[in-house]
Amino acid sequence: MVITATTPKGERRRQALVAAAAELLLEGGFDAVRHRSVATRAELPLASTTYYFESLEDLIARAVEFSGNAELDSMRRRVGEVTHRRRGAEATVDLILDLLVCPDGLDQDADSRGQLIARYERSVASARHPELREVQLRLRAQLDELLADVLRRSDRMVRAEQIRRLVAVVDGAVVTALGEFDPQPRRMARGALLELIDIVAPPA
Repeated sequence: MVITATTPKGERRRQALVAAAAELLLEGGFDAVRHRSVATRAELPLASTTYYFESLEDLIARAVEFSGNAELDSMRRRVGEVTHRRRGAEATVDLILDLLVCPDGLDQDADSRGQLIARYERSVASARHPELREVQLRLRAQLDELLADVLRRSDRMVRAEQIRRLVAVVDGAVVTALGEFDPQPRRMARGALLELIDIVAPPA
């Protein structure tokens, strides 16, 4: 039976396990997240993973949510820096790619690439695992809100169905780029999005 972490100590241990699982997800994907590896990384007894979580899948879902929320927090800080003014296609696209891919100049950064790979692994895995799908849908809804905010701050029209199209174009370009010998996901996504930005999010 799973014990709810009702004490401060219990909550700290639970969060340590979630953070450890999130680190392992980033480093090695879903195969790297096992009861023993998570407990070892968190420096807690092996039994703690089953004490605080219903299953390994439950722990993974919480780790995915932890990682996704950390990314969203970083995106919110970036959006908070964006002033409200009318922007052209290139400036608008660059802001979007700062959120969806990586900041300009970090295309070849190993950490940025690792985060991208982990993000898309989470997305694909959610198609097979209902508990992950619910988490991904919540995270995606918040991402859509951030993108809508960026478009409004760039004096552009915001339409929900077109935001999904915008994200799909970037996702397709990034996944294609990540499979190449010289991955440059931001550059590929930029080229694809520049062709569409004035269609999916025309100036207001």
